[in-house]
Amino acid sequence: MVKNMPKEKILLVEDEESLAKGLEYNLQEEDYDVTIAVNGRDAVDLFEKDSYDLVILDIMLPYLDGFEVAKIFREKSPQLPILILTAKSKTEDKLKGLMLGADDYLTKPFHLEELLLRIKGMLKRKTWYKELLNISLPVKLGSFEINFETMVCNNGKREFRLTQNEIMVLKYLIDNKGKVVTRKELLENVWHVNPEIETRTVDIFISRLRKYFETDSTDSIVIKSIRGSGYMIE
Repeated sequence: MVKNMPKEKILLVEDEESLAKGLEYNLQEEDYDVTIAVNGRDAVDLFEKDSYDLVILDIMLPYLDGFEVAKIFREKSPQLPILILTAKSKTEDKLKGLMLGADDYLTKPFHLEELLLRIKGMLKRKTWYKELLNISLPVKLGSFEINFETMVCNNGKREFRLTQNEIMVLKYLIDNKGKVVTRKELLENVWHVNPEIETRTVDIFISRLRKYFETDSTDSIVIKSIRGSGYMIE
């Protein structure tokens, strides 16, 4: 007899009760196991007591706002998928959320179908990353050694840890070294979202990788922008 697979667990951090209950119902209909936190403090408490496959996180929360919560989650769990879902639609808010380690950012009001597709893409990405760990040895690139298991990069002088999305974007560029990788490819193959959706997410993640890897060294890793096409590591 085949046992049922355990449900994927989602932590939904949302203080608007009607929205939280509506999302809980729809996510349960998709066969997810959903836990609700109504403020940032409760979210951190739940996170420390249990493990989750994905977090949906509002920004405007009591006690601790979503930015603070995202920072705590990311520091403790580099591989945890985090989707920010908020009414804060300003570009600077999106940039801040992504810079703190969120994997994606969706603004309210939103289409339920898009949210569900993004969740499926993020969970698929998580599965892909687990498979990647089974085959990826540390990679030497420029002066850096990149460990895909720990997500730590080191060149003897600097050491830092990437998030899951950052290292997967980097891995895709490395696998296609010398070729132009389009934004469409990255959205489809790393984010697993519809490339027709308007987003600056790819550019933000490339910008972050450049800050990490582009140095004054002669063997610096350079991620080139190919105008009108995409990006490339030579």
